[in-house]
Amino acid sequence: MTTQADADGFSGGGAGGGEDAAREAVVEAALGKLDLDAKARLLAGQDMWSLPALPEIGLASLVMSDGPIGVRGVRWTADDPSIALPSPTALAATWDPALARRAGALLAQEARRKGVHVLLAPTVNLHRSPLGGRHFEAYSEDPLLTGAIGTGYVQGVQSGGVGTTVKHFVANDAETDRFTVDNRVSARALRELYLAPFETIVRDARPWGVMTAYNTVNGTTMTEHRHLVEEVLRGEWGFDGVNVSDWLAARSTTGALRGGLDIAMPGPQTVYGPALAAAVRAGEATESEVDEAVRNVLRLAARVGALDGAEPVVPARALPADTDGAALAREIARRAFVLVRNTGVLPLRGDARIALIGAAARDARILGGGSATVFPDHVVSPLDGLRAAAESVSHTVGADPSDELAAADQGFALRAVCRDADGTVLGEGSLPSGHLQWMGDDLPAGVTYETLHSIEIKGTFTPRVSGDHAFGTRGLGAFTLTVDGTVLYDGVQPMGNETDPFEAFFGAPLERGTATLTEGEPVEVSLLHPLDTSLAMPLPAVIFSLTHLEPRRDADALIAEAVEAARDAEAAVVVVATTERVESEGFDRADLRLPGRQDDLVRAVAAANPNTVVVVNSGSPVELPWREEVAAVLLGWFPGQEGGAALADVLLGAEEPGGRLPTTWGALADAPVTQVTPTDGRLDYTEDVFIGYRAWDRAGATPAYPFGHGLGYTEWTYESLDVTGTTATVRVRNSGARPGRETVQLYLAPAEPDPARPARWLAGFASVTAAPGESVEAVVELPRRAFEIWDETAHAWTRRPGTYELTAGRSLTDTRVSETLIA
Repeated sequence: MTTQADADGFSGGGAGGGEDAAREAVVEAALGKLDLDAKARLLAGQDMWSLPALPEIGLASLVMSDGPIGVRGVRWTADDPSIALPSPTALAATWDPALARRAGALLAQEARRKGVHVLLAPTVNLHRSPLGGRHFEAYSEDPLLTGAIGTGYVQGVQSGGVGTTVKHFVANDAETDRFTVDNRVSARALRELYLAPFETIVRDARPWGVMTAYNTVNGTTMTEHRHLVEEVLRGEWGFDGVNVSDWLAARSTTGALRGGLDIAMPGPQTVYGPALAAAVRAGEATESEVDEAVRNVLRLAARVGALDGAEPVVPARALPADTDGAALAREIARRAFVLVRNTGVLPLRGDARIALIGAAARDARILGGGSATVFPDHVVSPLDGLRAAAESVSHTVGADPSDELAAADQGFALRAVCRDADGTVLGEGSLPSGHLQWMGDDLPAGVTYETLHSIEIKGTFTPRVSGDHAFGTRGLGAFTLTVDGTVLYDGVQPMGNETDPFEAFFGAPLERGTATLTEGEPVEVSLLHPLDTSLAMPLPAVIFSLTHLEPRRDADALIAEAVEAARDAEAAVVVVATTERVESEGFDRADLRLPGRQDDLVRAVAAANPNTVVVVNSGSPVELPWREEVAAVLLGWFPGQEGGAALADVLLGAEEPGGRLPTTWGALADAPVTQVTPTDGRLDYTEDVFIGYRAWDRAGATPAYPFGHGLGYTEWTYESLDVTGTTATVRVRNSGARPGRETVQLYLAPAEPDPARPARWLAGFASVTAAPGESVEAVVELPRRAFEIWDETAHAWTRRPGTYELTAGRSLTDTRVSETLIA
């Protein structure tokens, strides 16, 4: 069997030059029929998620949606559920571009069902520092792996006739002051690291869109960065898609237009629209510049089938067959799980007595926070999955990741009632949880911002346990909180010092009071919120939360209870997790520790049961100070809606854990790159090209687990590495007792150390499968770029001749065979 890294497939631009030319002719004809005001209007969002229709040219409204792991659509509601795939970092952990393509095709299927033309994804920023708060939504610290997974994702989405916006262009690698930070990055680091995934995707997948970021790069805000957008992205790489701003990122009408921005989102108030038409009439911009942006938007519409007379790139007759979303979510999750330690305890027997421990085992965290949020129609928790597959599973909480209130969820049935100033009900809508987030036109039928005076979250709560339940609020303004007929709070929460709207409106929940409740007995709950226009968001929106926390129990008693359960079991499985206050959009992380008493819990359980397995439910690295004290450690990421079923598959041996680390895991004290907070508005990337494993190598530091690491349930023998021209062939044999999959990784290292270059870097990879005793070949094309650096003097890629060692193996540090190359 021979497996080659996937470089082919759907490119996204069209089936051929003739069809492209036919679409361009329709675009030009439509453009010629528009006057200046219509053109300017088309470049501005008409609301939160869409562009205006222009019936005079047969143009439908183009609809966009957040979409890294699922397609939420234009409304914050669970009434139209979404498939929730594992987090992007989990997808990257599969090291499988073909699987990423299948994920993309599924999301296109979901987008078509919801009437969405464009997904605001994928995120291909790099894991520059482990403190980045939104890393769960990005793929990797390595540009080659990021580009490969991103290419597969874009090819998959666009094979379903739906556009993508590769984001956030560029160097949006942290959340602190993201709206204003000026990231100072050398030209070499930009080219070799941060621009590289975008370049790969443009070349290999021809995306129909990109999204320019909030941040500034080297003194110019990205929505106005003519050099990077017009000269590099379009000029050098040949990108012919649309450039849409991140939401509220566009700041200047003429600056954005000349910087290559095509669409300013969201509407209705943007720097384009009437402001753009006025700028042209005042001689501050030219209509030909406007035409170029309109042409890009019309080309997108033609590609997705929203422009009359233009054949879409993927007509209905050519759409892929429908995919079982739940089945694919489960497959991706188990292929993404990274087994970083196993002394032989895994896989477990199905008839073993298993003590499942951890709050996240019962209430799984399946996705990260912020704009990536979707609402699936069901979630399989670890407890659900293991109880369905194993004969004997007990559960104890052990330790809760947080003693902080969170949006009301388990046991709550809630709706939002909207009233005018007279108290008349205007309309109401269901809520997926206690968090209400209506942005733009996402309001219940019959409700407008002009008439809306107050919103009441109300419904019932049926406790799972008896005791003193804490209730609270999150958000700004006046609140009246009532539980079981008793007013727990009636007051006002003012604005603090927050600079990011996400931080202000998604900040720390505040406890307002407690109610003594009985398990299984429902009570009425209400949170009334009169709107205060002085606290309005920078766009039409209503965001606030009813929050809740189950009765607090003594932390030592919880751990003791878990220890007792572990002592009586044949194996203990402890699920530890981060929370949305640790990993989410809008802020970076303060440390890499697991929150709460979870480290104490793991140590206590491991001391009681030598067969302790720890499952880590986080989107990006956390410290694991007890890792040598337990029998196995499985990294589960944010595993999506089927995560619990996939976990049972892997723990019980029905499937092999297939993941390899897409990012280095280590202690914060040893991490070489940790600066994410700007100084006087500026963040200098002083590490230059040394991030991730490149930085760990340079520092001479040893992480807990290196880039590319991951174990399976079989063994592999590397038999040979042969290089012919630019083709490397690695022969491996499954020397274990069961079928398996191996990710063959190739790294290139200069024979003569050069302090200006990394010690080694990923040059290629491929996956193979084999039966016990079977030998197979992995064939990988070595890219020309692997032997080049960006010459800042020549402003060009330059080949670095010399002797290189090419190694093949199981991770960055577990190399098995090598070959000397002369470049």
